[in-house]
Amino acid sequence: MKKILATLGLLTAITLPALAEAREVTITTELNAYRGDGAYLAIYVTDAAGKYQRTLHIAGGKSKYYKHLLDWARGSGGKASEYDGMTGASVSSGDSLTIKVDVDDALIDAGYLVRVDSAVEDQREHRIDAEAPLTTAGSGQAVVGKGYVKSLTVTL
Repeated sequence: MKKILATLGLLTAITLPALAEAREVTITTELNAYRGDGAYLAIYVTDAAGKYQRTLHIAGGKSKYYKHLLDWARGSGGKASEYDGMTGASVSSGDSLTIKVDVDDALIDAGYLVRVDSAVEDQREHRIDAEAPLTTAGSGQAVVGKGYVKSLTVTL
């Protein structure tokens, strides 16, 4: 019994700090009004040089259209393992999408960015439609998008 308790204590000591190293981040993407179908969005993290790091969310139900989320598709390789469990419905014109994700504390205030690529069926694709820094100073400040995205807000 003492060995079991010692093992449980050791496991708790190892896992609790790891859990404390992630922070819940709220990401809100508001779309401009446009004509057409719902938008597909890839919300992901890059390093300061723009190199893909991790998918946070994919909006849009048909994976055959994910290749149109250009920078995300290139960085992630479009592999299902990169977005399994992170997908939802497309986002309609003028609507917004809010997600909550856990982000490793090591990425905050370290030059990492949250990016959004967007595409609408039979319309133009926008690579890096919007990007916002993962910083405490920029927390809650809306960044203006360049295409379908009206604004992107990352709140720590």
